[in-house]
Amino acid sequence: MSNFDILGTPFEIAGVTIRNRYAFSPVTTATQWDDKGNITPRYIRYMEDRAKGGFGLLVTGAMTTDSLVDPYQATGPAIMAAPEAFRESSKALLDAVHAQNSKMFAQLTLGLGRNYPGLPSTSENIVFGTADQLSPELTTEQIKTKIRQLVETAAFVKECGWDGIEVHAMHWGYLLDQFAMKCFNRRTDEYGGSWENMLRAAKEIVEGIKEVCGKDYPVGMRFSLETYVKGANEGLLTPDGEQGRTLEESIMCAKMLESYGYDYLSVDTGVYDSFWYACSPMYIPQSFMFDMAEKCTKAVNIPVICGGRMNDAEACAEALADGKFTAITLGRPGIADPEYPNKAIAGEIGKIRPCIACNAGCFKSVCMDQVPMTCAVNPIAANEIELDLKPGNGKKNVIVAGAGIAGMEAARTAAKRGYDVTLYEKTDRLGGHINEAGSHSFKKEIEQLNIWYIKELRELGVNVELNTEITAAEIKAAHADAVILATGSVTSMPPIPGIEKAITALDAINNPSKLGNKIVIAGGGLVGCEIGYDEVLKGKQVTVVELMKDIMAAGAAAPLPNIMMIKAEFAARGVSVLTETKVTEFCDDGIVVEKADGTKEQIEADTVINALGFRADRKLAEELEGCANVCTVGDANGAANILKAVAEGYRAANSI
Repeated sequence: MSNFDILGTPFEIAGVTIRNRYAFSPVTTATQWDDKGNITPRYIRYMEDRAKGGFGLLVTGAMTTDSLVDPYQATGPAIMAAPEAFRESSKALLDAVHAQNSKMFAQLTLGLGRNYPGLPSTSENIVFGTADQLSPELTTEQIKTKIRQLVETAAFVKECGWDGIEVHAMHWGYLLDQFAMKCFNRRTDEYGGSWENMLRAAKEIVEGIKEVCGKDYPVGMRFSLETYVKGANEGLLTPDGEQGRTLEESIMCAKMLESYGYDYLSVDTGVYDSFWYACSPMYIPQSFMFDMAEKCTKAVNIPVICGGRMNDAEACAEALADGKFTAITLGRPGIADPEYPNKAIAGEIGKIRPCIACNAGCFKSVCMDQVPMTCAVNPIAANEIELDLKPGNGKKNVIVAGAGIAGMEAARTAAKRGYDVTLYEKTDRLGGHINEAGSHSFKKEIEQLNIWYIKELRELGVNVELNTEITAAEIKAAHADAVILATGSVTSMPPIPGIEKAITALDAINNPSKLGNKIVIAGGGLVGCEIGYDEVLKGKQVTVVELMKDIMAAGAAAPLPNIMMIKAEFAARGVSVLTETKVTEFCDDGIVVEKADGTKEQIEADTVINALGFRADRKLAEELEGCANVCTVGDANGAANILKAVAEGYRAANSI
């Protein structure tokens, strides 16, 4: 058996055989339902592609079961509000998944609780992200009504042919999790007080499902092993001070859940208040869940499916072989590459398109921007029907100017369509600014993404011309069928006295030896904050100066888990953050700033870094303005992020 063979071995959940060790995590796409309660063709195709890609078990995002207690349904319509629509569209989804020999579980939710405004909670709790909004406390009768509806829905789900149910969820601080956290459950009735009472809702749910569906019908629980919460809107970086549920308490709860009849546990960690553990950005190391999952596995006799930064297939295979958990659940990596399991099982790790844990398309799009999900590195994710790769339209020659990520994606896509592509890059390496982005100690996946692109371009036969800055005259003379300009961006140099004395952000990343021990960063956007975080991890003294009211808000605003973790780390490590503060002068030994009240102050530093942003490099675009068959993509349209660059590169090449 090779190192990766174990990934392809089957396992069982309550007698149901899962063909390999990969589950696709429940992820909200915002495209699952139409207005009549049907599962959409778009969602069916999305899940079908992941079944084809090798996921042995697929679990839906949370499905609503309550139409009587909650004032609105944040997870879509209640299933029983349109049962026939659900039945018919379920058949289409299940047929597609079962055709690939995969199993499909429905994730049914008791509710979201204090995570969202207006929804009832276990107690009168502060709503996440607010200072004084309170969630109304559920009455005992309302709890029983919600449980009854979930059980009734489960019976119907089984009738519709689903292979099992995952209960949503004693994780991420959702309603069922709020019952099982000391800081959010202050009830004095049968659902509060002792651990038996705090887990009573979970017990009544599984007992009810088993009664109506049969004892052999699989029922699992999505379950956080450590909540990392001090209180409402107060997360923890370490378990010290835990007021939610400690790892030891969760292990005790895991044993109780098994005794109640749950057939598996899908484990992760964190809640909304500690979002950096719940939906971990790249600052959290890969495989951080292994040891916690192992403790749970040793404590129970049911399968433990481990999730949370599980993007290292080799490490996962080794952990499986060591018995640390039973199976792997992938969310974001399976969005980035639906064929992840097939590639991993075959040992073709280098072919996996890396998830970069940026949270930009999967989390931010749905939860912050309130638009359908996408993916920073896979622009067709959850948009497979609308954005699928088109067949080539005859023989065509394509020129791509600029080999940053937008240019590489454009070249790759055009080549996959069968076109002859030449990619010009004025420097001696591919990747553009993701070379700098991948240099941070915590962003190795971006470096891996660049390596993946380089390999793809080589295998697709793209003609790459390095150290070649193609001119407008040369482009016109080439008479190419299509020209894609991906010339990127350059450092912004606003007219501030002495700005030339500062080190640019790109120079700071490329040449860390230039940086002293006392660093001031002008610009508290994502780039500046990540430089500051990398340097404070090395023990440097860091000050961040930002003109806006908050850091990481300028330009393409960062996703909430990333913002929350950077702020928590800055606070814990003593980083000085000055907001609503204007840089008025760069000096030889620091900077001069003007605060909101008009007072000025000089801040001394060994090193000052200009992280005031980037501006589009539009020179070539302006010279070719008006030319037919020319389009501009990525940072050349305005500095943004990887999601924008990849999406524009793909769409431009797919429309040729």
